[in-house]
Amino acid sequence: MANKRKLKWTVKKKATVQQQKQRHTHEFLGSTKLAEQGEDRHNHRFAGVTGQAIPKGNSHVHVIRTNTDFVDHFHRVRRTTGPAIPVGNGKHVHFVKGTTTLIDGHVHNFNFATLIDKPLV
Repeated sequence: MANKRKLKWTVKKKATVQQQKQRHTHEFLGSTKLAEQGEDRHNHRFAGVTGQAIPKGNSHVHVIRTNTDFVDHFHRVRRTTGPAIPVGNGKHVHFVKGTTTLIDGHVHNFNFATLIDKPLV
């Protein structure tokens, strides 16, 4: 009978979690502009939730990081929003404009506004 060795694993946890106040986020959704010609002409859709608010000057911005839908391929959407745009009742949105990553020999342009923060509050 072979000797069985028991392995003892020691896991050390260092709890160094600092409580930080979370900042608001926004939902977003959009479609890219058309790219390519002929039978290859197409666009993509995307959706997600922004990163937390990042103070900037007298306003703030958010980071957008998502992928488009898959139409034989997908693109990455990486951008920082513009500053807050007031829309009334203490609410705001952010404008986003940019270009996707280069995949399959082409890119797509996009522009959209985030949805308002806290729509039911």
